[in-house]
Amino acid sequence: MYSETDLQAAVDAKVLTPEAALAFRSHIASVRAAPGADEESFRLITGFNDIFVSIAAVILLVAVGWIGASIHPALGGAFVAGSAWFLAEYFTRKRRMALPSIVLVLAFAGGVFATMVGVLVKHGESIFGNDVGETTGAILIGSMALVTAGATWFHWKRFMVPITVAAGTAALAATAVALVLAITGMPSPDGTLPMALVLIAGLGVFALAMWWDRSDRVRQTRRSDVAFWLHLLAAPMIAHPIFHLLGVTRGDDIGSAAAVMVIGVYILFGLIALAIDRRALLVSALAYVLFAMTQLFNTFGAVELNVALTAFVIGSALLLLSAFWQNARAVVVGFLPDNLANQLPATTRTVSPIPAS
Repeated sequence: MYSETDLQAAVDAKVLTPEAALAFRSHIASVRAAPGADEESFRLITGFNDIFVSIAAVILLVAVGWIGASIHPALGGAFVAGSAWFLAEYFTRKRRMALPSIVLVLAFAGGVFATMVGVLVKHGESIFGNDVGETTGAILIGSMALVTAGATWFHWKRFMVPITVAAGTAALAATAVALVLAITGMPSPDGTLPMALVLIAGLGVFALAMWWDRSDRVRQTRRSDVAFWLHLLAAPMIAHPIFHLLGVTRGDDIGSAAAVMVIGVYILFGLIALAIDRRALLVSALAYVLFAMTQLFNTFGAVELNVALTAFVIGSALLLLSAFWQNARAVVVGFLPDNLANQLPATTRTVSPIPAS
């Protein structure tokens, strides 16, 4: 199984001519009745060996971390980060294996953060005393997240794994939220301030994802994969705070008005998803709209079948949307101004391939 990135790499290596690659993409688009950009493809596995290597890597990293932690709490994370980098030199840089590369990136970032946590666990009391205030704690978390973001930047420069940008961006977002909370002091009891900060950070990540998407409108290079992971990060950061403010996350009955608002927000998410040709927002908000529709069916007396009716309605709607995604997207994009539509991923128009980065 070959991705768009592999196909573009073959063009860059002069294994295929640009014309042959374009003809191949056109053939696949005609077979699938959808342009390649609408497929939202990304590399996850190329074969069962990816799964095999990933399982082996996880087992090894757990063992290495366990051994390190038995010596010193900080060494557990340090051993994991160092081992993940070492393994990436072969499985990522030379073999270009997708799933193991993702596992190793996350292990590296987590190991870097865990190393600093281990130092605090072992030496925190001697450095800060027994009473660490919320402001100091927030500054420490923000500082550790910032160091983690810096480490992921070096990993990106070395290995260029698309998910690395999302991992580093998540660390930067955590840094910003923690520092703002440290400056403002005690967060509100209902969590409104932290949720508002997460929402703002999510919108920033979304804007960054659109910047990457804009640089590859036909989704033929690594930049599209980077945008995919950024959208996957931004979606829950946007969806969860919004539905939290609507009272959905409290777990009790939210009332008909709030349920209708949730469905309205989900429809808005659907329009945005069609416009940008990314489905992450729809997936992230799915649990909330299922809960809201269940409450509506309860209100109208369909108590025994409320879950089944909700699943039937949402499942049917999403399958229909998937089947007619290209047509629905053409309608949505058609209502947008030309200067905005020309910045979005291509629909049925042919756009000349751009060099891989």
